[in-house]
Amino acid sequence: MREVEVVCPRDCYDTCSLIFTLDDSGKLKNVRGDSQHPITQGFTCPRGVGDLKRVYENRILYPYVRIGPKPGRNFKRVEWKNALDLVAEKLKHVLNNYGPEAVLHLEYAGNMGLLTWYFPQRFWNAIGASKTDYSICSKSGHEALSLHYGSSYGIQPEKLSEMKLIVYWGFNAVVSAPHLWALSVKAKKRGGRIAVVDSRRSETARRANIWLCPKPGSDVALAFGIARYLIEHGYVDQDFIKEWTYGYEEYRRKVLEWTPERVEKVTGVSWSEVEELGDVYGRLKPSATMMGFGFQKSVYGAESVRAVSLIPALLGLHRGFYYSNSKGYMVDISYLTGEELYGKKVRIVSQVALAEYLEQGEFKFVYIYNMNPAVTLPDQKALRKGLSRRDVFVVVHDTHWIETTDYADVVLPAATYLEKKDIVIPYSHRYVKISKKAIEPLGESKSEIWVVKELASRLGIDGILIEDPWKALEKAFKDSFEDGSFGDLANGKMLKLKYKPLNCYQTFTGKIEFYSLKAEKLGLNPLPEQHPLPENAFILLNSSIFKYTHTQFREVYGPIPPFVLINLCDAERLGVKNGDKVVVYNEQGEVLLEARISEDVPRGVLWSPRQLEGLNGETQNVLVPPVRQKIGGGAVFNSTLVNIRKFDA
Repeated sequence: MREVEVVCPRDCYDTCSLIFTLDDSGKLKNVRGDSQHPITQGFTCPRGVGDLKRVYENRILYPYVRIGPKPGRNFKRVEWKNALDLVAEKLKHVLNNYGPEAVLHLEYAGNMGLLTWYFPQRFWNAIGASKTDYSICSKSGHEALSLHYGSSYGIQPEKLSEMKLIVYWGFNAVVSAPHLWALSVKAKKRGGRIAVVDSRRSETARRANIWLCPKPGSDVALAFGIARYLIEHGYVDQDFIKEWTYGYEEYRRKVLEWTPERVEKVTGVSWSEVEELGDVYGRLKPSATMMGFGFQKSVYGAESVRAVSLIPALLGLHRGFYYSNSKGYMVDISYLTGEELYGKKVRIVSQVALAEYLEQGEFKFVYIYNMNPAVTLPDQKALRKGLSRRDVFVVVHDTHWIETTDYADVVLPAATYLEKKDIVIPYSHRYVKISKKAIEPLGESKSEIWVVKELASRLGIDGILIEDPWKALEKAFKDSFEDGSFGDLANGKMLKLKYKPLNCYQTFTGKIEFYSLKAEKLGLNPLPEQHPLPENAFILLNSSIFKYTHTQFREVYGPIPPFVLINLCDAERLGVKNGDKVVVYNEQGEVLLEARISEDVPRGVLWSPRQLEGLNGETQNVLVPPVRQKIGGGAVFNSTLVNIRKFDA
């Protein structure tokens, strides 16, 4: 029996430090959270536990080459040499005949390890391949915050236990960030209060002291309502406003246009509820306003983030919000990816609208790793049609058989995070340690770096990847730590990343800009703007559930449950009963689901688990259009307009 310390690299706020136990045969036997870690606190979530089984289930263990039509899994097993020779041959052909802009590397945060996600990009950047703008998740929120604060970083999670008030705005922390939630519970036990603003009564809303349920997309109006209450009741810190902010008077005039009646009409929230949240905001300091990624995944999600983020500034709090702290660290990611080294201008396309590019055949060679785009991206019909084109060669390097492998011409086996050593940078807290290799790679699984080195050799450009990855990491982490060196980290010590000051604002004025000069320069409204809400259609919301990280862990816990929540009044009007099969549809497509009648969603709102596959085999994202937000180009998953009808078998 032995124990190995690893760090979970999944797309998650918590970035847990875990301790795996192996039996005498070298097989994983048990896992627990690291009790010495300030965030992990000795416990893990269902995903962490699920890795005990997932690492052995549904694995791609050998290279495969397609021998049948797409989509499907009609492959033959081949040797690594043969697979890589074929990939290199196809890549050379496209480079020579179409140019590097016809080559796309497509990846995201399936594994956030620096040597898994970032360092392999050196190869693609060196040849000048096209890439996406990484807009599918959090980009619009980052851009929104930059308009008023210069950068998007905010409160560190360990401060949560000290807060008198924590507001989770569009953030279901009980599910998505259980360790951040645990820190919030500590604050609650000390007399603090927790408020939730969410258009669904989520697991977090059920455990909160206060829950407000605004109409989807009405958050700017609600934030203005709370701001009005704070202004009229003398809670605004005028000294802070004078010293640290710009454009307050313009903002104040805008806010006071939002009368209680107007706020109620737009949001559906009673003014008494607005007063209740405004009162605790004003009285209870310090407070933390926690904004979720899902909160900004709507047509005007960035506007919502802008408006909500300014509430703490009224109260005299420097960056009194949390969205993501990745911009607050001083780690040179561009050095790892090679952008800094090669300086080539590459084609960048919208990740949200990628289906359009693929369907039109703009890429002839697509290399996919660390992502399952055949489920996770919008406009699934067009995307899958694009990946099925006969004139596009698709390579998938992954750990598990997924929907995207059904569209591959070559499938390559990847090592999981438990089968290699890496470093993960959290996007909430700043504690970093080495993630050690727990087990040997299964089958013929290989790391991402190994594969691109082999391809570089076949293209005759070996020199671009000659630098030792760990030496590159040492350079990227130069002067990054507060309490040690990279050598200390390599020797097993947990270190804290340096963090930019909360009272440092990278705006034109060097202050918090209620009236954003950057927005004005970009032709945007300098003040947050509430846009009209859609009428006469259901809005379909989606978010994650306990056992899954995106599409991962279905081999452990089974399919993501294919159901939809519908309000009782809506169900009665449509003649839908609990357990009935219903068709959720729009001009994009239709998904067959089981109806669950619930008061957790208001009238006109539907909710289903993120990235499910319907009973008719259609993925949820077949319904989502490739619409991009004006600010940041982000996705609009939570503005999906649909209709619903009872299924006639």
